[in-house]
Amino acid sequence: MSEINVNDFKINEKDTGSTGFQVAVLTKRIAHLTQHLASNKHDHASRRGLLMMVARRRKLLDYAKRVDNELYKSLLARLGLRH
Repeated sequence: MSEINVNDFKINEKDTGSTGFQVAVLTKRIAHLTQHLASNKHDHASRRGLLMMVARRRKLLDYAKRVDNELYKSLLARLGLRH
């Protein structure tokens, strides 16, 4: 997975709360934590955090799909989710 530039998902300069931006930030954090857990298999606290982040991203994606289906499809394509 290539490096994600979360600034590409901002709607405007000060955007930090839009659905697309939040999903992008979570995706970047999930990718980083996944790499960490590959070499630290017994780090169960981080594993729990990873699972919570994945669940939060899933809820945000469900919201995007319900409210704006085009945004949902765009996020999946741009972030490389659901190959």
